[in-house]
Amino acid sequence: MFASFRQRSYELEHLDTGDYTAAEYEGCLVELRHVNRWLGDAHALKATLLPELRRAKIREFSLLDVGAGSGELLRVTAREGLRAGLRAELVGLELSERSARAILEESRDHAEIRSVRGDALRLPFADGAFDYVVCSLFTHHFRDEGVRRVIGEMARVARRRVFVIDLHRHPLAYLLYTTAGKLFLHNRLIRADGALSIRRGFKTEELLRLAAEAGLRDVEVRRRFPFRLALTGSVKLATEGTETTEG
Repeated sequence: MFASFRQRSYELEHLDTGDYTAAEYEGCLVELRHVNRWLGDAHALKATLLPELRRAKIREFSLLDVGAGSGELLRVTAREGLRAGLRAELVGLELSERSARAILEESRDHAEIRSVRGDALRLPFADGAFDYVVCSLFTHHFRDEGVRRVIGEMARVARRRVFVIDLHRHPLAYLLYTTAGKLFLHNRLIRADGALSIRRGFKTEELLRLAAEAGLRDVEVRRRFPFRLALTGSVKLATEGTETTEG
């Protein structure tokens, strides 16, 4: 089994092929939110984006979440920004009409959050439209060329930095997930796709290479508990000429 983790799997997930019912998809959204909360995506975002906001000493910022799902990380960012006294403009991009609607439905208490339907490979925004661009558990859905294109598009519409959070491809992560899944996970998509997602995940050196090839500078990848990789990188348009948001 260990040998199969040396390279990324390109087997398609049910969510990629459309092999699911409407009821299964609704259940997937609910369970996926809990899984992401338990397994560290919000923590990884707080450990990367929030220190960057403090370093930048800004009073307001804009952020795009590519492949935002139901918008959980947007709501985390909204709450943390409010605690820090920052004004935020937060946008979630989703290709799925149902997910785009879910962002708004579950973010009624956050007027700063809006959703846009669009393709991550051709983001419907101008160059440098956002201070920061993030994605979480999204890039593993693509082959390497697609990952480069997604990160390249994220870099194009970012003024400051790009953040990518995704799965660390590790056999122990797979064993723990499949074992726990039999006990705690009920949705077929979460159980099957979640396990396959780990096999489609990345090693540190792979993410570093893909980000560099996509044009990011000063790229860094850190491991975050449990079995997450958090990549950060600056963009070619970054930081100069953004004094209007400086403190």
